[in-house]
Amino acid sequence: MDVHNFDGYPHRGVDLLAGGVPCPPFSVAGKQLGAYDERDLFPQALRLVRECEPTAVMLENVPGLSQARFASYRGQVLSELDDLGYQADWQVLNACEFGVPQLRPRFILVAMRPDTYAHFEWPGAIGTPPTVGEALLDLMAAGGWKGVGAWARKANGIGPTLVGGSRKHGGPDLGPTRAREAWRKLGVDGKGLADAPPPADASADHIPRLTRDMAAAIQGFPPDWQFYGRKTAAYRQIGNAFPPPVARAVGGRIRLAIEAARESAGGTGQRPLLSPARRASTGNSRVTVT
Repeated sequence: MDVHNFDGYPHRGVDLLAGGVPCPPFSVAGKQLGAYDERDLFPQALRLVRECEPTAVMLENVPGLSQARFASYRGQVLSELDDLGYQADWQVLNACEFGVPQLRPRFILVAMRPDTYAHFEWPGAIGTPPTVGEALLDLMAAGGWKGVGAWARKANGIGPTLVGGSRKHGGPDLGPTRAREAWRKLGVDGKGLADAPPPADASADHIPRLTRDMAAAIQGFPPDWQFYGRKTAAYRQIGNAFPPPVARAVGGRIRLAIEAARESAGGTGQRPLLSPARRASTGNSRVTVT
């Protein structure tokens, strides 16, 4: 459902509230309108924090939000979380440092109760990612294309950031002109998506387009992950996603912090909720981020 209509109160006390707040308000492509962009949903995310009272929060966005022009915006988000009893911090993590064959930096906010945050550490890089050719070799070869080996050797780097876009963006493609040029250098036609891998009779110098499954592999999704809807809708789910390996790395550290905090508290599995006085003072407050 529309997040504006989602009631967080029935979910009060969950361990983790995680989400990907829409990126266009803070991206160059979205004109960086911030709070003046109708797609800015940080106020809704903060409302859900207030209603759910989770042990931890994880929100991801584009690195544009880390720029100096949004310092005041970030400060107000942190101030609101502090008023709600959370300690929080931001960090830029690049998906390529977590095994994803894509240059995809993300700006991540993690917030926890102070007793839990004391046990939290950001994850570090795990190593060099596979190249686009290595990641997609089997999928590109599925149709019997004889030129796939030469193509994979040419696709010997990581891809630029996939752009899922929105209904305003139009049909599926791999991003703006600069991104499509980068894909072209890797032997990929970025002007759209293909319905199937190259057929056996495709020429040796054929420049293929990615299929939906190939785009998912570039994002680091497991092979058995399913996406629903027509090609464009499914690609938006993939292209706008928080790469699973990065989410897993951050989420794993959050889990360790929660478990450590509960063990320190005596292993009761309980955590303090907001006091009735604080709940009364914050439960009906409006979130205004400008």
